[in-house]
Amino acid sequence: MTQKTWKQDMSGRERVRYVVELLEEPKTVDDIADEAEVSRATADDELERLKSDDWVKETIVDGKKAYDLNPVRMLFDEITDLIEENSREELEDKLTELEEEREELSQEHQANSLQELRESLADENLSAEEIRERRDVAETWEAVDSELRLIRHSLRMYDDVVRLSSVERGHQ
Repeated sequence: MTQKTWKQDMSGRERVRYVVELLEEPKTVDDIADEAEVSRATADDELERLKSDDWVKETIVDGKKAYDLNPVRMLFDEITDLIEENSREELEDKLTELEEEREELSQEHQANSLQELRESLADENLSAEEIRERRDVAETWEAVDSELRLIRHSLRMYDDVVRLSSVERGHQ
């Protein structure tokens, strides 16, 4: 996005929210304001609003007030999105696919768990290439495990979220 488009297409508050959505670690108010190209006061005001809505958590970085995404809120948003975008059957299909992928990783790399695979990195007989490959496999395995947890949470909450969503829309 060019600077001109950025400022034309989004208000200052929208730019602050956009920057916050992309946070990978806590950032100070000044850093968020600079990235969003807004005044510190605008950033601070919007961040306080996001904090009161439980989107972000306040913290301290280098002695300055900073903010980070609320991981609990993010988890529930991801679960809700999965449920809204998929039927129960589609989620069950995804669960099956992910379990199969994890089983293939386990068989292919002769490890019963991600921990076991990571421990094999300490094997003194591995070449640099083999270590890189196992690290890549470990990252894939970790992503599959995360996705599996998310799908399982979604399936456990599926009926409640669908019921509450339909009540919210007036479809009792």
